[in-house]
Amino acid sequence: MAELDEKRLNSYVRRARKPFETMLRRLVEIPSVSADAAHKKDVEAAAILASGMLKEAGANVKRLETPGHPLVIGRLGEDPAHPTVLLYNHLDVQPAEKEGWESDPFELAVKKGRYMGRGTTDDKGPALTAFLAAQHARAVGIPLNFCFVWEFEEEMGSPHFDKALRAEKEFLQTDSILVSDTVWISRSKPAIPFGIRGLLTATLSIETGSRDAHSGLVGGAARNPLGELCRLISQCYDAATGEVKIPGFYDGILIPGQEEIDGFLESGFTITGFKKAHGLKRLRFSETDAVLKAIWSRPTFEVHGLSGGYTGEGVKTIVPPQAEAKVSMRLVPRQEPKQIFARLRDFCKAQNGDVKVTLEAMLDPYLASAKGEHMEAAVEAMVFGFQTKPALVREGGSIGAVVSLNRLLNAPVVFLGLSLPEHGYHAPNEYFEWRQVQGGIRTFVFYFDRISRIRPLG
Repeated sequence: MAELDEKRLNSYVRRARKPFETMLRRLVEIPSVSADAAHKKDVEAAAILASGMLKEAGANVKRLETPGHPLVIGRLGEDPAHPTVLLYNHLDVQPAEKEGWESDPFELAVKKGRYMGRGTTDDKGPALTAFLAAQHARAVGIPLNFCFVWEFEEEMGSPHFDKALRAEKEFLQTDSILVSDTVWISRSKPAIPFGIRGLLTATLSIETGSRDAHSGLVGGAARNPLGELCRLISQCYDAATGEVKIPGFYDGILIPGQEEIDGFLESGFTITGFKKAHGLKRLRFSETDAVLKAIWSRPTFEVHGLSGGYTGEGVKTIVPPQAEAKVSMRLVPRQEPKQIFARLRDFCKAQNGDVKVTLEAMLDPYLASAKGEHMEAAVEAMVFGFQTKPALVREGGSIGAVVSLNRLLNAPVVFLGLSLPEHGYHAPNEYFEWRQVQGGIRTFVFYFDRISRIRPLG
């Protein structure tokens, strides 16, 4: 097989800028917020646009209906003599209140090679980068078939993903899976994760009255639901250390070995860079190894929001009738989400029988080997695309679709993400960069060329 034509590839990358920006603008300007029922029609519009993009590229496209939002899948190439790679991305996004944004979050703002808008880095920009790379690979004759899976429920925990895909197992058959929805260590240090944490989200709610009550008249005798939830949360975990107090929470978890910890420490991670990228003023730990274990290989308990009572200007002296807390737990290998939820529910009920614990979503953790032909190809590809050797790490985030795809298709998963910590995942002023698109197309095309030479087992 002839070597990759780098001159032709670089020419394609330069010409890809305009179509990339056009497609990204169209996608970003659709507020595909999956978790908000008010945006159901917007998610539908994004699915229609995504289907059209795949069809225009020549793909055989299917739309899978679910009780929630649809899935869009497509195949580009059907040659049985060629290996197949499945490209997974999600095109739904987090909510975006206009407060804190320098521009409208659902209007693409382009300035000096930066693309600002909700979903630019998570995950519409990386999805389009992989899409453009696949089209070039087809055009230059790299002997690969491509299967696209574009999801519209990832940001709400992928509740219908697994069931929807099982009916299309034959259509989705592949030799490997590529996911481009992960984050680098820093601008100067790419990262290829070989594991991600799972996720469990829940709401804790309590009602102790039917209306606001005057705290001077009832205070001292009336139960305060906000105070009771605060107490319960403090019983669930130590906010100072992050240690979870729920009995059995840590039972049997997989502890990384020293070799893996050494790899973490050699990744190029710095506490200073981490704090700056995420806008953090202080951390729980000052030691680098403790921080890395906490964000990559340890489970967590987090409080995301506490609502109830009066939150306007000044103080309204009432005892509120109800309160709610939104919480989550990031899970590591050997933690079963269903079992962890049962332990959370039982513990909360034992502490306060009036608290209602409602499950929102569950995702399993994923851990694979840091070795193998596909991983070796990924490392070489990142060096080719960005002239820097990547770190092999775990990532603290969660992608439920990865576990489902791996189980259903029994194919190796490789993470080749393009996002940087400062790109603002889930934050105001989220952005992506043309620099990452350029290097990303080069990386993906090189990777496609290399894995086309890997012969399927059997």
